[in-house]
Amino acid sequence: MESIAADLETMRRVPLADNHVAMICDIGTKRSYEAGEMVVNAGDRMDEFLYVLEGEIEVVDPWSGERLLESSLGPTQFMGEIGFLNRGSYYLPMRAAQDTRVIAAPRQDMLDLMGRVPELSDHIIGVFAARRRKQFELQNSSIKLIGADRDAAVQRVESFLRRNRVPYESYDMDSSDDETRQVCDLSGHQPSVIVGKDQIMEDPTPRKVAQQFGLDLDICEEQSYDVMIVGGGPGGVAAGVYAGAEGLCALVVEDTAVGGQAGTSSRIENYMGFPTGISGADLVYRGEIQALKFGTRFAMPRRVRGLEKREDGTFCATLEDGQEVCSRAVVVATGVQYRRLPLDRLEEFEGAGVYYAATDMEARFCRGGNAVVVGGGNSAGQAAMYLSRTAKHVHVIVRGDSLAGSMSEYLTSRLEHDPAITIHYETEVTELRGEGTLSGVTLTGPDGDTRLDCAAVFIMIGAAPNTGWLSGLVELDERGFVLTGDDTKDAHSQYATSTPGIFAIGDVRSGSTKRVASAVGEGSVVISAAWEHVAQFE
Repeated sequence: MESIAADLETMRRVPLADNHVAMICDIGTKRSYEAGEMVVNAGDRMDEFLYVLEGEIEVVDPWSGERLLESSLGPTQFMGEIGFLNRGSYYLPMRAAQDTRVIAAPRQDMLDLMGRVPELSDHIIGVFAARRRKQFELQNSSIKLIGADRDAAVQRVESFLRRNRVPYESYDMDSSDDETRQVCDLSGHQPSVIVGKDQIMEDPTPRKVAQQFGLDLDICEEQSYDVMIVGGGPGGVAAGVYAGAEGLCALVVEDTAVGGQAGTSSRIENYMGFPTGISGADLVYRGEIQALKFGTRFAMPRRVRGLEKREDGTFCATLEDGQEVCSRAVVVATGVQYRRLPLDRLEEFEGAGVYYAATDMEARFCRGGNAVVVGGGNSAGQAAMYLSRTAKHVHVIVRGDSLAGSMSEYLTSRLEHDPAITIHYETEVTELRGEGTLSGVTLTGPDGDTRLDCAAVFIMIGAAPNTGWLSGLVELDERGFVLTGDDTKDAHSQYATSTPGIFAIGDVRSGSTKRVASAVGEGSVVISAAWEHVAQFE
């Protein structure tokens, strides 16, 4: 799907090579659309690759039914965006602006062709990725969110969409412009999620949106996988890239959004190859595209509740709805889960002033006011620096008397020299205040209690390993991290656990280095051991 004219112009200057078009014709069939006929509707699965031979295809505004963009698709261009790789759905309808002829190639046949012809694959994936990026930036979508700043459920949907780079439009209920009033009229001026023109989603959840647009895959389509990777952080996605590249049938199961905790980092400055820094979400999203290119599948938001080893040596994971998915090998990449402060009313304010990530979505809630960051590690430091761009002032709350042992020196120096940031040592948040949404906190430190007005508190005090779902199948250390390599009876791989066929990488592994780069490295290396285990089934 086209988002801006620039992408179309690029396609006109660099069309597919004639021999590539001939290959597409060999696996596809010709199809015609009359002027005004719908080619796809919002929510339709991308089951075909459509290459335009003659005519014109335009993007349609799902609200007015009129043409949405000045640009359109013409001869030598093709439909689709990066969701095609994962059998996703169209976010906007498209129709023939004039009589049009296309070549329609079945999705799987097209993916097989792209796998055989890397030049064709690179061209198509480059265009697909650019379209999704522009569509996300321009918020061109049939998904509309109303009142995310007032409703925690809508806010959870927004966080899921943003972190997974799914395009959507967000509306402030206090805005007075005509479009916002018309959209809010449909929901009765209540916080809600609307899909299409008038489909109001009851009890909105990320899972419901994922099902609507093909992100929550029908994993029963595959009876069993070679390798199941549980966790979509940097390590899990890297494992997905290398598993696909090695020809393994791989599935990545992620319970929130691709990127894991790293996906909430607004800026990573010490990852090799990005001297000016890159957000965690952007870094891992690029890896996701690579994994999709090699055939790895993603299912989200899906949570694994338990794991069982069958008599034939396969492993079966039970998901939150009772559904099962089985594989010959399992890579544990679930990382850690956020620690919570022992505060009264904490749960009441989560999503309504208390946050565990500091991205542009959360930063808007403290624009022009005070923001409180709790924690003394790198995540807290990066959050404070990012929030200082929008907040009036950022208060960093540190329980200890210094940052020397927990934060990188470059971050410590920046925080200490930034006039918009104050570090409160030997201090804790002891009270949350507000009605419906957070309005203030009480800080307790060397000088006693201090009341501070603020609209947002960001809790970044470390995390605990996410290993409960392993159902006792692997040995853990005293803190709950997975023992691997020399710490187990089976040390043929440094990532092997006490149960053959189950491997662990990244932050969830005992003794691991808690860095994005190390997680990516472990994810790439572990697949060799997983491949050897899977080969035993042949």
